[in-house]
Amino acid sequence: MVVKFYWTALFLVGLMACNGNGTDEPEKTAEQLAIEELAGTSGSETWTVRNGGSVSKDGTLQNDTYTDFEIQFISNNTGKNYLTENSNLLFDSNGNWAFEGENYDKIILSGIQPAANREISFTRTQNRLRLEWNVPAPQNARVSALAGFYVFDLVLME
Repeated sequence: MVVKFYWTALFLVGLMACNGNGTDEPEKTAEQLAIEELAGTSGSETWTVRNGGSVSKDGTLQNDTYTDFEIQFISNNTGKNYLTENSNLLFDSNGNWAFEGENYDKIILSGIQPAANREISFTRTQNRLRLEWNVPAPQNARVSALAGFYVFDLVLME
């Protein structure tokens, strides 16, 4: 009976020491989980409008303008970077990204194009990523045409 109690107590102590995920790895922080939403567990994921995504500006579909749009979020030991293709001068072709605030649900992209230096909200649901932000009307006419509230519903490229 004493031996059975000893093994039961040892099992319970071991079970309490486990972090619940079945490994000895520490639990991920909120920031690490948010990075995985954008860049995946591999540290790099590409999102596109193709295959069922959409783009709207001020509630009007803009899919024809952004048909081949892609954005890749990268996070590794050298930093957080992004690459874009076919953005029609809304995004820079590359730059850095960072979280804005402490909720890890908004990012800021570096660069000079209208989407840069704006607070972009993001939400991931399975293989879909939604980006939302506002481009205010500036003084110059070129960027003024791009001003508005954008919603990019993107699909994960497989």
